[in-house]
Amino acid sequence: MVNRPVIGVVGAGVIGSQVAQTFAQAGHPVVLVDVHDEALERARRSISRDLRFHRMLAGGTTGPGAAAKAPAAKGAAPGAAAAGNAPAGNAAGGEGESRTAVLERITFTRDLAPLAEAELVVENVVEDWEVKRGVYEKLDPLCADGCLFAVNTSVIPITRVAAATGRADRVLGMHFMNPVPLKPMVEVVRGHHTSPGTLDRARELLAGIGKEAVVVADAAGFVSNRVLMLTVNEAVFTVHENVSAAEDVDRLFKGCFGHPMGPLETADLIGLDTVLLSLDGLYAEFADSKYRPCPLLRRMVDAGLLGRKSGQGFYTYPQI
Repeated sequence: MVNRPVIGVVGAGVIGSQVAQTFAQAGHPVVLVDVHDEALERARRSISRDLRFHRMLAGGTTGPGAAAKAPAAKGAAPGAAAAGNAPAGNAAGGEGESRTAVLERITFTRDLAPLAEAELVVENVVEDWEVKRGVYEKLDPLCADGCLFAVNTSVIPITRVAAATGRADRVLGMHFMNPVPLKPMVEVVRGHHTSPGTLDRARELLAGIGKEAVVVADAAGFVSNRVLMLTVNEAVFTVHENVSAAEDVDRLFKGCFGHPMGPLETADLIGLDTVLLSLDGLYAEFADSKYRPCPLLRRMVDAGLLGRKSGQGFYTYPQI
């Protein structure tokens, strides 16, 4: 078996756990770090569950709880399956292996020290600059000189993060989309100081997990969020203004434009709090009213209706 480099993942939330899972399925030893034990335990359960769905979808053993029997979200538009994060087996190491073998490649820990062995660290902590800066102040002296730092953000400039480290040429953005195992592309962000060699190595590592890198410049929202958040926000406004029901907005997008998910289903999957944070960041950056978050979105977040992760957003979801 090919010896693959160690990958570090900091932040065991929804995206962080999926990034760890995807690299582990491709054969990489992974160190998944979070300051909260409960986040690490949730990540372990989530990865184990998603690997089970992966084996079912790949033709493995079926039984109680099989993907075909997984309950759909109550009130969800057609096609919004409960197993929305089930990985697609797009890289080596997944299909022929047991869940145990993949999980054993992942070290779940609160300790940053094992990241000293990593060739790439993907950071997924909360979108707060002071929190992120504190993480990099600890990572920079700990990690090997050749280690690349990948910032998974949709709000904070990569160039700002790079300037807070002693390795600005080895810092880039890796904007993974939810659900990570199913998405064939990653938005890679080139900071002001990011070297061509760093981009080349990032492309190689992503290709090894079945992902194509699409390189964009460092600008607020990059490409994906500048376009997606406009669509999502306007879709929320149509519900807020009683133009349409949420289900009908999504049905139109899927039926007329061929999208696999509608904008409000997508918002629920991303997390309405994350959508609001992205819109607030874009509005602050561009001072353009087109990014002003819909009041309904803000009220839903204030009420704790965050989408799939809370069990309720524009649709209702069973909690597993």
